Amino acid sequence: MGLSQDIKVLLIEDNLAEARLLKEILKGNEKKEFHLVNVSRLSEAISLLQQTNFDVILLDLTLPDSQGLESLAPLFITAPKLPIVVLTNTNDDNLALASLRQGAQDYLIKREVSLEILTRSLCYAIERKQMEEALRESNEALKMSVIERTNQLEKAQELNQLKTEFVSMLSHDFRNPLNKILLSAGLLEESRDRLTKDQQVSYFRMIRSAIKDMDQLLTEVLLIGRADSGRLYCQFDPVDLLDYCQKLVESFIVKPENQSAIISQIEGSLERGLWDVNLIKHILTNLLGNAIKYSPQGTPVEFKIIVESEQVVFKIIDRGIGIPSKDQEHLFKPFYRGSNVDNIQGTGLGLAIVGRCVEAHKGQIYLESEEGKGTKITVILPIITDIEHLN
Repeated sequence: MGLSQDIKVLLIEDNLAEARLLKEILKGNEKKEFHLVNVSRLSEAISLLQQTNFDVILLDLTLPDSQGLESLAPLFITAPKLPIVVLTNTNDDNLALASLRQGAQDYLIKREVSLEILTRSLCYAIERKQMEEALRESNEALKMSVIERTNQLEKAQELNQLKTEFVSMLSHDFRNPLNKILLSAGLLEESRDRLTKDQQVSYFRMIRSAIKDMDQLLTEVLLIGRADSGRLYCQFDPVDLLDYCQKLVESFIVKPENQSAIISQIEGSLERGLWDVNLIKHILTNLLGNAIKYSPQGTPVEFKIIVESEQVVFKIIDRGIGIPSKDQEHLFKPFYRGSNVDNIQGTGLGLAIVGRCVEAHKGQIYLESEEGKGTKITVILPIITDIEHLN
């Protein structure tokens, strides 16, 4: 860090005789060439600093449009990296200290100024300001490094927690279908001759269902992994969304395990738009599945689709067990389950997947719930008619 041989000085001084004297003094330096530009008003200096680069400012504290230390603040705002040396006719220690506290690099009394004092003050002011800036930038870089490292540690802790929860989930949710497969396969192997055809078909269906459950679980875990690593992208295709949703509801109704009725209602009409059907399916099957799962058997679930000018609003309303208020802010985290669902099977991935899919589709999701009374989840997705609209 050093000084160039040429130093550009902005002198803010309304006394032309004193300005000429300072210029003559600086001409006497043989080692460096000082280029001095003089303005008589603070406003002129501010305007010039916005257009021209300087190395240092010499500031008289008595100006036509500014008095005393009030001149410092506008200069620091306009040129925060430029050092300022204050000039005054007064030998006032308090004023000198006050100017240094407010950011000036030095304080000179005009009648005591000589070539040696002036050049040394200007050069030292530049060097000190450069060192201050370097220290500030170093501190800022260190601060950012600490923040980044802290974020990395927090992320690592989150990942460790997720690993623990994932292993716990695997040990439970994979073991159940595996046990079904082992049991059914064992019975088919050992007692095939004694089993009726209907019994054999039943065990094969049980194996198929268990494999399907495991495949679904793996799909959900992989989807969460892609989302959290920034690799969950929308694959937009032209789709009749309302027709697709109607067919999705019908697929729920025909499943024997779904004992609750889904009351669907559509408001408005929608021409074909661009949607990622896979993400839409994850969103709606998880939300409708949860509404049915956590509601008393036979309790209806409302599914409303409201088409607005630039967005589609989905509302899923149930009258089930509800979600305790203490759990609601955590429900979109992977593997998190409400404190009142211990006896109901689940992985804690459903709402996490919904949240990631809604985010990937540039939408929003809102949850309202009261324990013991039910839950309403609102999903808002923008209507996309052109891929360019997303960029």
